[in-house]
Amino acid sequence: MDDLTFSARRASAGASTAARAAEPADLETRFRGLVQSPLRAGILRYLSARPEESFDVESLMQTFGRLHLDVNNCVRELVDFGVALAIPGTPTKYAAARPSDAALVELLDHFLERRAMVSTEDQSASVQKFREMIGRDEKMLIVFEWIRTAAKSDISVLILGPTGSGKEVVARMIHELSRRAPANFQAVNCAALPDTLFESEIFGYEKGAFTGAHDRKPGRLELANEGTLFLDEIADMSIIAQAKVLRVLEERRFERLGGNKAISVDFRLISATNRPLEQLVRDGRFREDLYYRVNAFAIRLPSLRERQVDIPVLAQRLLARYCAAQGMPLDSKAFSREALDVLLSYPWPGNIRELESTVSRAALSAPGRVIRATDIEFLHAHAVVPQPPSDNRLPSLADAERTHIVRVLEATQWNKKEAARVLDISRGTLYRKIVEYHLEPEPRKEVRR
Repeated sequence: MDDLTFSARRASAGASTAARAAEPADLETRFRGLVQSPLRAGILRYLSARPEESFDVESLMQTFGRLHLDVNNCVRELVDFGVALAIPGTPTKYAAARPSDAALVELLDHFLERRAMVSTEDQSASVQKFREMIGRDEKMLIVFEWIRTAAKSDISVLILGPTGSGKEVVARMIHELSRRAPANFQAVNCAALPDTLFESEIFGYEKGAFTGAHDRKPGRLELANEGTLFLDEIADMSIIAQAKVLRVLEERRFERLGGNKAISVDFRLISATNRPLEQLVRDGRFREDLYYRVNAFAIRLPSLRERQVDIPVLAQRLLARYCAAQGMPLDSKAFSREALDVLLSYPWPGNIRELESTVSRAALSAPGRVIRATDIEFLHAHAVVPQPPSDNRLPSLADAERTHIVRVLEATQWNKKEAARVLDISRGTLYRKIVEYHLEPEPRKEVRR
């Protein structure tokens, strides 16, 4: 409490000194500049609404979905101005501060009394769902910045990531944060559409186009006009379907099945896949011209194994959400230390989706409040381990390249900057190779003391 009082007095004294050195009009101008930043204004309102609590930078990062540097700079500026205080410790925590200067108090009260502007980001349901996937690792926050960048234009986006990593959530976020948010978001699972149904599903059909076509039906392209078309598992499209999609992307026109009238469409394309498209292009199973069309801006989602430090955070968050959905208090269920050790040692081939279902099953099967290690069951008994090439054949160039890249990554403890230097390639090329060969770091085994 002494440290808290000392910090508060120091912050208030600094604010008073700044106020005495400046005219009231100048103080008001500086305060308006301070709260003009949405992040600074949001943090100031957040701290002021919880005067008895204090927060470290990490918790504010998770709340606002911003990088460490951005949050750290903002809270320091609030402290320097005298409207927040820093509480020394490890880590340093921040809380609301009441300035001693009357003019600054009046400006602060007037700011807090005004209704906060609800940003598009805060209104987005997908953003709120994505924030639940953010933990202590900054990889997801970097993805968040990529999403914000992609949403500012109509550029085609390709989302790469393993199964269950949240690719459709990211696609919906891009749509909801873009200018096309008021229009439709149409999602098509290419893996579930055979060639016989692809054309009627995407382009629609006219009455009488085929047996059973009793009325006109608009296709997904037509429904996505002025909105977003999301092609999930685009790598599973047949060559014939790829040619038809490419033509629509080039001409922005199409005809319904059985029709002879061209329909113009204006849509934004977002695609997703968990397979290496570059390798499919080299194998002739994916059109190269379509690949360059859909891959104008790539976003790669990390697997859960790549951010092991987030597993306990996400598990606790998913458990609280399960309790809320069942109408129970948020703390009515809790993981034991042994249960968390089991979660950390598992490779999670199904990523967030598998973790969510595992947490729900564990909470349901646990007889008491504490979830034990024996209450946890997994969707897969073990991860599929790729078999090494047999001894009776020589490895291909791709096999040799993959083996060498894995060896260098493991030798550098997955430091991608150092690995790219050793391999004498750019980091961008290394990232592409990691995605192409589905490379992931081996899970570290926890040593129990």
